Amino acid sequence: MSEKLFAAPVADPTSQAVWDAARQGRLLIGLCKDTGKHFWYPRGVSPFTLSPNVDLVEASGQGTVYSYTILRAGGPTCAAYVELAEGPRLFTNIVDCDLAEVRIGAKVRLVFKATEGEGAPVPCFTLA
Repeated sequence: MSEKLFAAPVADPTSQAVWDAARQGRLLIGLCKDTGKHFWYPRGVSPFTLSPNVDLVEASGQGTVYSYTILRAGGPTCAAYVELAEGPRLFTNIVDCDLAEVRIGAKVRLVFKATEGEGAPVPCFTLA
C-alpha cells in the first residue's frame, strides 16, 4: 500500500516563499517586528498590530501537541494542533509513529510530507 499523499498547497504572492522553503525542508513562520511575536499562517500584516512590519523566519521544527483527534474513517489519521517552540499553533497531522502514543503535551518534531502532483510538501509532525 502506498503512502497517502496530501492535497497540494495553493501558493499566492504572500505564501510563495513559505512553499519554496518547504521544498528545501524549512518551515517559515511570520514574525511581527513591532512585538517580536511569531505567528502562523504567514501574511502581509501582523495579527497583533495590523502593521505591515513583518518578516519570515525559519522555525526550529520543534513543538508540543496542544490538541489532537484520531480519525478512524479512511485512516487512522491523527489531526492535531501543534504549538511550535516559537509560540504559534498550527493545524497539522501527526505521522510516522504509533498514534496510540500521541498525547497532549507530547514533544514532536517537523517532517515534510509529499503532496499530489508537483505541489510543495506540507509540514507535518512526528513524535520526538
